[in-house]
Amino acid sequence: MKKELHKDICEETVFSSLYERLSGNLHDYLYYKYGEQLNPNDKTQEAFIKLWENCKKVTVDKAKSFLFTVANNLMLNDIKHQKVVLRYQSTKPKQHTNESPDFILEQEEYFKKYQEVLSKLTEEQRTAFLLNKVEGKRHEEIAQMLGVTRKVVEYRIYAAFNTLKKELEGFRIK
Repeated sequence: MKKELHKDICEETVFSSLYERLSGNLHDYLYYKYGEQLNPNDKTQEAFIKLWENCKKVTVDKAKSFLFTVANNLMLNDIKHQKVVLRYQSTKPKQHTNESPDFILEQEEYFKKYQEVLSKLTEEQRTAFLLNKVEGKRHEEIAQMLGVTRKVVEYRIYAAFNTLKKELEGFRIK
């Protein structure tokens, strides 16, 4: 019956001896199975980092299996990622729209008017309005950020909304 001398991989000497004994074999395994382009050196290092992070959970006799499994999974994840990248690159962006040129022009003009009206607002109104409507912050959060009460924030947003509604035809917002 085999007696386990070292139970803890977290000891530096045990870990370094495992690294010296297994790193070459692990690298070669990854290199022969997947080739150089997926960088087996990095995956070998990452596998040993994972072993170090889980050193309390992995016993010495299970370390080799753990390392090879983790390294293989890292390579497979990298392959999956490359497939996604290739699939994304192969899809061509849409070169046309269903909108008419008049609609696009009107949209650009409306956006310019919107920017002009926003610039006419006071800085306090603009800040509160944009924090609420663009960034989605709640009134209480904005009040804490600006160092004012919630009612002040509500008033500023209401005033900004009214100005936008008066200046822009058909202005609506949720």
